[in-house]
Amino acid sequence: MLAGRAARTCALLALCLLGSGAQDFGPTRFICTSVPVDADMCAASVAAGGAEELRSNVLQLRETVLQQKETILSQKETIRELTTKLGRCESQSTLDSGPGEARAGGGRKQPGSGKNTMGDLSRTPAAETLSQLGQTLQSLKTRLENLEQYSRLNSSSQTNSLKDLLQSKIDDLERQVLSRVNTLEEGKGGPKNDTEERVKIESALTSLHQRISELEKGQKDNRPGDKFQLTFPLRTNYMYAKVKKSLPEMYAFTVCMWLKSSAAPGVGTPFSYAVPGQANELVLIEWGNNPMEILINDKVAKLPFVINDGKWHHICVTWTTRDGVWEAYQDGTQGGNGENLAPYHPIKPQGVLVLGQEQDTLGGGFDATQAFVGELAHFNIWDRKLTPGEVYNLATCSTKALSGNVIAWAESHIEIFGGATKWTFEACRQIN
Repeated sequence: MLAGRAARTCALLALCLLGSGAQDFGPTRFICTSVPVDADMCAASVAAGGAEELRSNVLQLRETVLQQKETILSQKETIRELTTKLGRCESQSTLDSGPGEARAGGGRKQPGSGKNTMGDLSRTPAAETLSQLGQTLQSLKTRLENLEQYSRLNSSSQTNSLKDLLQSKIDDLERQVLSRVNTLEEGKGGPKNDTEERVKIESALTSLHQRISELEKGQKDNRPGDKFQLTFPLRTNYMYAKVKKSLPEMYAFTVCMWLKSSAAPGVGTPFSYAVPGQANELVLIEWGNNPMEILINDKVAKLPFVINDGKWHHICVTWTTRDGVWEAYQDGTQGGNGENLAPYHPIKPQGVLVLGQEQDTLGGGFDATQAFVGELAHFNIWDRKLTPGEVYNLATCSTKALSGNVIAWAESHIEIFGGATKWTFEACRQIN
């Protein structure tokens, strides 16, 4: 028992020594001796012996304690991060499973890879989707009103009959949308019902759009095949146009078009070209607060375009695979250039070319947040770099302006979906 008390006494003395930083014992040696229980340990004389060893042990213990404190702090930080992420997951799960939501357009992921090529998922609540459908119905009603003037000039009984039938269908669809929105506001319905309802309404809209297009055909018969523009009035994941022809393998290109938009933030995606295994083979996009960008094989160059002022602008981008050299023109004037944009990568053939939407899968995977809003016309592609003079002729609507030798702007080459519309092209009439 005496030996145990002596050991404890030595340990306490060692702590007293370490706690007294002002003393310098130098080479002095001390020996542990027994002292009475009620004695002052720190005031006791220290005998020569194991002071240095005790000092070393205590220092190691102190270092171990500090390390453990650091570990605890690190674990606390990790727990906080995990708690935050769990809260976000629970919040998202609540949104996903709550009443009144339908997934718009499905996930935007590459099959098998789980990769979202533009960095976001489309999760549009059902109420917002139905609101967009309501706006689309209003757009179709406006088209019918425009057709009334035509039908007054053309007293065809068939035209009037079609117009009355379409007006009746629009009224029915409006009642369906209003009923569905009221149901959502009352907290009824579930994701499955919302999805089914949205699919039915979108199907009816597509059918309605096709009938109205037939009715409008009489207005287009006297119009040249390239004197038209596409209108995308809403930021949706179902309005788009598809170019019926694909691109060949290209080692250089020029892509030009007329655009008119006042959308913010970002006008969206005027066009995207996807090939098997690469959804971003060739894309023009202005998304969020980013500048407009051209993507080639997922490589990016920022373009100097400023076009969201509600006016018509003519833009062109040229590119050659050698050194990845590119040039950007707005309204006939070069505003930027660069190199090392996907150098020595030819544009791959046999893909899908879409106007108005960014593709995350071949021909699909659209996200409303990246959709183009505005008017688009005279979309042409060449398999070579146009000269500044040729670009200027296009921007000024010169009679010398060329049509694309790969993709030429013609109504017969374009197929439209989801309520996008075709009207007579305005920009060149304004310039001339």
